[in-house]
Amino acid sequence: MKSRSNSAQEQNTDFEVRTLDTMCVNESALQHPWWYNFKYSLVGILFGIIFVKAEIVSWFRIQEMFRLQSFHMYGVIGSAIAVGMLSIFIIRKRNIKTIYGEAIEIHPKPFNIGQIYGGLLFGLGWAITGACPGPLFAQIGNGATVIAVTLLSAIAGTWFYGLVREKLPH
Repeated sequence: MKSRSNSAQEQNTDFEVRTLDTMCVNESALQHPWWYNFKYSLVGILFGIIFVKAEIVSWFRIQEMFRLQSFHMYGVIGSAIAVGMLSIFIIRKRNIKTIYGEAIEIHPKPFNIGQIYGGLLFGLGWAITGACPGPLFAQIGNGATVIAVTLLSAIAGTWFYGLVREKLPH
């Protein structure tokens, strides 16, 4: 991202440096016809089908994982971590750019004790509900409509976090 003035920058601890005096152009700022976003829906549907077929969204598989009765979910999660690590390594090593030609910058994240508390809370919610936020829609689409309660709870929790985020210890 390019900035006209360094004095007008504020650090966003999530992903990027935002500038107050410039408009940063990214994919979300581009104008496309309304039907252009169907490709994202198709990818999401395909991803959901893969989740269902691999039993990643199965409440029983998730319960087996938390009861240490099956390796299935640990294998899936471990594979995802390995692919993510390899991808980040390749992106950094080969200086890969986005499809729009922008450099990919991966900033280090400082440790925060809140990450431990958040992880424990997330895991507890995952164990109780049998649902991680990622595949909620796939679970609902697969017929587990009771997961709609978990979806509404996830939305409420996200809203509440946004409300109190600035008041939390750093």
